[in-house]
Amino acid sequence: MKKKRRYFKWIVMMAAGLAIIIAVSYLVVFVNHVMVRKTPEELLAEYMDNIPKQQYDAMYSMIDVKASGNISKEDFIRRNSAIYEGIEVQNMVIEILSYDKKEEVVTYQTSFETIAGQISFENEATFKKNEGGYALIWDDSLIFPELSSSDQVRVDIIQAERGAILDRNGKVLAGKGTASSVGIVPGKLQDKNDVIQKLAELLEMEPDEIEAKLSEQWVKEDSFVPVKTISRNIAQEAFLEIPGVMITEVEVREYPLKEAATHLIGYVQNVTAEDLEEHEGEGYTVNSIIGKSGLEGLFEKELKGQDGCRILIVDDEGSEKEELACTLVQNGQAIHLTIDAGLQSSLYEQFQEDKGCSVAIQPDTGEVLALVSTPSYDNNEFILGLSDERWAALNEDENQPLYNRFRQVWCPGSTLKPVVAAIGLESCTVDPAEDYGSEGLSWQKDASWGSYYVTTLHEYAPVNLENALIYSDNIYFAKAALKIGAEEMENSLKRLGFCEELPFEIQMGESQYSNTESIETEVQLADSGYGQGQILVNPLHLACIYSSFCNDGNVIRPYLIYQNEAKGDAWIPDVFSKETATVVLDGMKKVVNDPNGTGYAAHREDIILAGKTGTAELKESQEDTTGTELGWFAVFTAEETAENPILIVSMVEDVKERGGSGYVVEKDRQVLEEWFER
Repeated sequence: MKKKRRYFKWIVMMAAGLAIIIAVSYLVVFVNHVMVRKTPEELLAEYMDNIPKQQYDAMYSMIDVKASGNISKEDFIRRNSAIYEGIEVQNMVIEILSYDKKEEVVTYQTSFETIAGQISFENEATFKKNEGGYALIWDDSLIFPELSSSDQVRVDIIQAERGAILDRNGKVLAGKGTASSVGIVPGKLQDKNDVIQKLAELLEMEPDEIEAKLSEQWVKEDSFVPVKTISRNIAQEAFLEIPGVMITEVEVREYPLKEAATHLIGYVQNVTAEDLEEHEGEGYTVNSIIGKSGLEGLFEKELKGQDGCRILIVDDEGSEKEELACTLVQNGQAIHLTIDAGLQSSLYEQFQEDKGCSVAIQPDTGEVLALVSTPSYDNNEFILGLSDERWAALNEDENQPLYNRFRQVWCPGSTLKPVVAAIGLESCTVDPAEDYGSEGLSWQKDASWGSYYVTTLHEYAPVNLENALIYSDNIYFAKAALKIGAEEMENSLKRLGFCEELPFEIQMGESQYSNTESIETEVQLADSGYGQGQILVNPLHLACIYSSFCNDGNVIRPYLIYQNEAKGDAWIPDVFSKETATVVLDGMKKVVNDPNGTGYAAHREDIILAGKTGTAELKESQEDTTGTELGWFAVFTAEETAENPILIVSMVEDVKERGGSGYVVEKDRQVLEEWFER
């Protein structure tokens, strides 16, 4: 019985072994059958499909190495990757045209996208049949038909010329300039360490920075190695006395107005790795520049242009054999602004030592003539290279020269009074002839206000709207605000563009009437009437609102791109009636032309001006004596026939003990003097 069981077990094992042998044999036959069935056409399609995927190992496995000149895997990958990745191959398409079975040659058409556009050509691929199936016979002509092993594929980039930024009269605000490139020719160095040390001191650099530049792979003995770009105005004798140091002239982006327009124009810098990643596919290379701030950044797409590119086959001497693809260079567009360079510079010169800002517009058309922030810095420094020390100094300066003040919102003080007057007239809550009566220099509605009083600087009679504007009476406008009421005040300010974005090319801070959604108390409402409380206004927005007083109640839309035929476009039409605008305008004329007016220092005999001063107190409480003051002056031409109409709004921080708003009036007076003497 035991023998029978052993015999049966042996039979089962033999059957199982035979089954495994049969299965393995079948698998081998199947695999060989599949490999043999992979036709040259299929193999070529698979090979080409691996190119844009950069799967060079897989491509190498498909070639007959011996028939391909015994090319090593490393050389194969190096050659193919350098060419295909260098020209940035994408979207490869292959079409088989014919197959010569006798010669084992596949004729095909291929096309693909590259950095210089589409490349398309007809080519041939030769195969060899081996025991395992077909293999591709590779040589350089498989990449491009005319390419030999000694040729190179070269990519030539033709840099696009960046568009200029021009003022309204065609004056360059950003454009081509020249600078001096200080560099080293390694082969001419006598004492390398000594030269590096001297040059580092002159250029305010670290010696390690210069060492790193000299150690780059491309550097040869006769190479000119740029170290730093400096202004042509810097004396160069000390550099040229150092053996091995040379200076060449280079083209750079230049900003002729320098500090006067830095916050407006901005600057460009070399692209970073982050820039290349963020703007992938937009034509930037490691040698590109990109707008980093101001209008250089805002209009980057238009200014940049599109680099040209050529893909060439060149021989071992660098001579061109064939052009494979070409994209023509498209230079950047010029940006023509409404800005007046002379006015921009004039405002900067007057306020350059102050923390403040100025905006100027043509009140009839909305053309923005100037946008100035002070103090400032020279944007050319960013082009020539800013040292760490200089960057730290700019950031740590208590006057914040990097801060763009004309984009922010500020407490407007009494410059809001004409706006409140117009709201009161329009809502029929304020009678311009009504005498509010003299309250002295301080007032409160009733005892419910506790210790809080509204204060003013002048006593006068009668206390009507016109005189309240002339004397800039806080008490009058606090009373007017209470008459208007919180709801009407909020709705009217919203109609004037508060709590919404200003329709302008540059994003400005949104003006507000409260830190919350509403004016919450009587005191806050009263303070809002004379531009305090929680009121914050952007200077350009305020200028646009003021334009309604000389445009029959229409708020002008501001714009920055120059138009040959300028005509005003109402941002907010009919926000006030013509009658309301006229009443307020007459009062604002008296502010500048009445000897008692707070803006009388800007008075002129040759032209009628209108305006409003403002002093905004910034303090913790009514008893706080350590707070500061913002000084304002808004002034504009009030004659319909004025040849050079203008509206300027200027704000200066810290005018306390410096004359308050009178300090600003005097500065703007000098700017207007220059403007009207043109």
